[in-house]
Amino acid sequence: MANGTGTANWGVRVYGLAAILLGAIGMKWGDFAAVWQPVPEGLAHRGALAYLAAILFLCAGLAVQFERTRAAGALVLGLLYVPYALLWARRVVGFPQMIGTWSGTGEQVALVTAGPLAWEQFARRGKGSVRGLAVVCRILFGLSFVSLALVHWIALKETAGFVPKWIPPGQRFWAIATGVFHMMAGVAIGSGLLGKLAGRLLTAMIAGFGLLIWLPALVASPKDHFVWCANAVNLALLGAAWVVADAFAASERRNV
Repeated sequence: MANGTGTANWGVRVYGLAAILLGAIGMKWGDFAAVWQPVPEGLAHRGALAYLAAILFLCAGLAVQFERTRAAGALVLGLLYVPYALLWARRVVGFPQMIGTWSGTGEQVALVTAGPLAWEQFARRGKGSVRGLAVVCRILFGLSFVSLALVHWIALKETAGFVPKWIPPGQRFWAIATGVFHMMAGVAIGSGLLGKLAGRLLTAMIAGFGLLIWLPALVASPKDHFVWCANAVNLALLGAAWVVADAFAASERRNV
């Protein structure tokens, strides 16, 4: 579809569904998403702000599900992730030796970039500075996954611990391999070389993380706030990667 409607909108819908889930989690626990949204404990009116953030995520996620509000909802959703990306970036500056700060920043920046990319596609923008914004977002998205690849290798023991033990040939193998896949996807998307294929394969890999790691964890611990947040953020990253792949596909159609 040349205008990015129809079957090509599933990526942004998943991106929005993840926001709805994050909003619901925020309303249930009255708090920001564990770990992935590092809001200071001493923040004034933290509880009220957590509920406000939850409502905004819910509203933006719902807006994304409807054609008339899809573009605006996606842009707002990207902006909603900005404060959390900045909070993580502040930790990188303060504690650069802590590898977890780099992965947190990478994940949040990836979620930020998907919003403008979807807006550019569904608002039928495609020229001048707006097209340049889309290129910048793809580069930032690619760099985010390059950083996640490095985290996989540097924190190899911790990464391997997430891999189910029953999957052959072993936990360390998949910790290293998924780091390689992250790196390849990040370079391809950031450079624009085979970006659509990389986005599709990255989407499939993140879906695998959800099915093999986070969904079983949720079944095992259905009342765990952390596990719910992990599932929501994984779903958001899946949607973001899908949006990136769709953005490359839309760009190809415009150039035909």
